[in-house]
Amino acid sequence: MVSDAVVRDTKSILRAEIRLRRSTRSVSEREAATADLTENLIALVLGRSPTLVGCYLSAADEPNTRPFLSWADANGVDVLVPVSRPDGLLDWVHARGGTEQPGLFGISEIVGDAVAAGVFQSVDLLLIPAAAVDSSGMRMGWGRGYFDRALASLEEPPPVFAVVYDDELRESVPNESHDRPVDGVVTPRQTRHF
Repeated sequence: MVSDAVVRDTKSILRAEIRLRRSTRSVSEREAATADLTENLIALVLGRSPTLVGCYLSAADEPNTRPFLSWADANGVDVLVPVSRPDGLLDWVHARGGTEQPGLFGISEIVGDAVAAGVFQSVDLLLIPAAAVDSSGMRMGWGRGYFDRALASLEEPPPVFAVVYDDELRESVPNESHDRPVDGVVTPRQTRHF
């Protein structure tokens, strides 16, 4: 059996490789990926008709969710976005019409009043970031555990889809007991259900 320390080290190495690859993508690669990803996110939402969606607000090197959020706003899809708290938990605010400002860790967040916990419990579809996802649906996050804790807080989790670039969908990823699988993955080229 592989020790937790070895798994954590393996995750750290893989995260560093993914961060480097993301930081070196050309502008044209990012734009093409964003256009295709947005189409796939819209198709997923149209196919599921959720009343309330939870979706991350992408950082500079992450697969870009902003065009999808703009589409959702223009088409009456209610979306909550996360706001990081110092205690390791997430608050959620409505994305519609909010302005952005740097939050914890310098990541852009939408300014707004946090919704009651019960509102987040009613999310019908959750789109979350990941460093990588494997072919069984195991998600490897960025190591802070915010989304793992958010998922664990849901009494009846909705379908959860990780959003990654195509080369971040892998045969396997290292995982620990607290890591949670997702129901699907959305990349610029595909939407896969597990």
